[in-house]
Amino acid sequence: MSFFRNVHLALPDAIFHISDLYRADSHPQKVNLGVGAYRDDDGKPWVLPVVRKVEATLASDHTLNHEYLPIDGLKSFNDAASKLLLGSHSSAIREERVCVVQSLSGTGAIRLAAEFLMKFYSVKTVYLPRPTWST
Repeated sequence: MSFFRNVHLALPDAIFHISDLYRADSHPQKVNLGVGAYRDDDGKPWVLPVVRKVEATLASDHTLNHEYLPIDGLKSFNDAASKLLLGSHSSAIREERVCVVQSLSGTGAIRLAAEFLMKFYSVKTVYLPRPTWST
């Protein structure tokens, strides 16, 4: 008897279903707007040259390690993200009214925001689009 006998198979992911439909479509001018990855003319994932350059730079930097980041993320990344979003001369940044938390992904960010709102503002409902990531 399996330990997982009461665990039901999860429903297929709606976004990946859209990708399956795209692959099955034979139209020569189709465009994949499902999963957020650049593709070449053959439909294969294409990595931006700047990403390849950064990967090589990071791989050759032996001062980097694999230590865990602080719970709120990498401070230099958070600072740069807030300046990008609000502007480098933002009064909110200058007056220290900005709080930034680095998350794992878009889905992770939504989860963190929902948990925060539920804990500190008693929000009971969070609306998400359909389809959305199941993770």
